Amino acid sequence: MKSLTSKLIKTVGYIIQYGCVVHCVSKYLGDIVMCSGRSMEPTVYSDDIVFIEHLSPRFRYISRGDVIIAKCPTNPKQYICKRVVGLPGDKIKTGFTTSQTVPPAHVWLEGDNRENSSDSRAYGPVPLGLICSRAMFVIWPFKHIGSFV
Repeated sequence: MKSLTSKLIKTVGYIIQYGCVVHCVSKYLGDIVMCSGRSMEPTVYSDDIVFIEHLSPRFRYISRGDVIIAKCPTNPKQYICKRVVGLPGDKIKTGFTTSQTVPPAHVWLEGDNRENSSDSRAYGPVPLGLICSRAMFVIWPFKHIGSFV
């Protein structure tokens, strides 16, 4: 009986350790997510599974052209997948004659499918603090596999 209890406690200890490692890796290093919606087509199709990393936003290393995952500025319970089009100080043309300057600590986000995307053209510049991760590459389905370079 003592041997069985000892083995059970040891197994539970390993499960807890493994869970802590998985949690830390997925929270601070990288993770996989499924993107839904058509705003990033043809780069990311609805239901594509994407590998994301969390270090770039944490160290404020976001570049123009990066595909990012951020909290939606109009609905904080929702996440969005968009491309960084403008960095702080950039002038963005928002109409035929008007332009807008991206303020400090903000970025301008747009979907690749401009006709089917709610993005910074609708809600304006997005604070850098809302960016959660940077998408690195599609891992599923295999016919869409590739990086976002």
